[in-house]
Amino acid sequence: MTPPPQSRSPSRSRTALTAVLFALFLAACAPTATRDDAALTRLAFGSCLDQRKPQPIARAVEAYRPELFVFLGDNVYGDVEDGRSDNLVGAYRAQADQAGFARLRATPRVLAVWDDHDFGVNDGGGDFALKRQAEALFLDFWEIAPSDPRRARAGLYASYVFGPPGRRVQVILLDTRYFRSPLRPTDERGAKGKERYLPDDSPDKTMLGAAQWQWLEAALEAPADLRLIGSSIQVAADGHGFERWGNLPRERARLYRLLAAAGDTPTIVISGDRHFAGLYRVPLDGERRLLEVTASSLNRPFRKADEQDPNQIGEIYTGENFGTIEIDWPGRRATVAIRDLDGRPVREQTLALDD
Repeated sequence: MTPPPQSRSPSRSRTALTAVLFALFLAACAPTATRDDAALTRLAFGSCLDQRKPQPIARAVEAYRPELFVFLGDNVYGDVEDGRSDNLVGAYRAQADQAGFARLRATPRVLAVWDDHDFGVNDGGGDFALKRQAEALFLDFWEIAPSDPRRARAGLYASYVFGPPGRRVQVILLDTRYFRSPLRPTDERGAKGKERYLPDDSPDKTMLGAAQWQWLEAALEAPADLRLIGSSIQVAADGHGFERWGNLPRERARLYRLLAAAGDTPTIVISGDRHFAGLYRVPLDGERRLLEVTASSLNRPFRKADEQDPNQIGEIYTGENFGTIEIDWPGRRATVAIRDLDGRPVREQTLALDD
């Protein structure tokens, strides 16, 4: 006689379910990186590409012949109105029809992350009601593979490694929108240095969210000879009251600590958002310094910008622009540049990879 099946106790069922959920959580947070064995020597990046405006700078990028192009956000302007995502859908359709965008997209390797206007709301953060719909539109527009971790979890953060040992470039793209806490409004709108927001030192405020912070810490353990951190908003800038990491100083300090603890890998932050370009440098720890290059805008510059920042290197550049990094592997150095509408370098800095 076959004995009756044993019934599973509620406690054992809950334990099994907890184990499954924890496994799924670990898979979602895993620091998996897309790998490409071809070494990079010429990279380009930019932000703020309005689908409603001409895009002549695409010819200069095409002539530069980068092996990789990184879209750093505001890749379309599709701010949501009346609680509907129609504007964002239409913005992506219009961008797909742009000849300039097609040139940029034809770069051999293309990476992308969003900022507020392709997130769907100006200066938006984690409380945006339509962020899941916006995320789905982004993933489909950029043809993100079904197997990509971003299809299985919230947030568009990602890591990539290019090149063999000795010539490895790691590109980490951070999502500064999906999880970000509300910012502290200014008490003097438009005042110099307090234009929109004030620093908020609250310990419960976050820029990246718990899961992304955990993921980033693991991602920084990957061996690399040059590391690029893509942030849609500026990290090092301190001289303005618009969106920046300095609005959440505890979060920025945490980022600096992580980068300092990640070893001696030369690290460059690439950012956008500001509608002008600039170079910045801040102390990281001891004698090490962190270099940031802000490249913005590809076709929507703020020509009247006039900003002096304590961490700024030289003057800002207010024309259409894109950023580049040229890597001289035999010479062990990388040259960062801001390039104008004709592709000419207008700001430059060189980083020794073994320094």
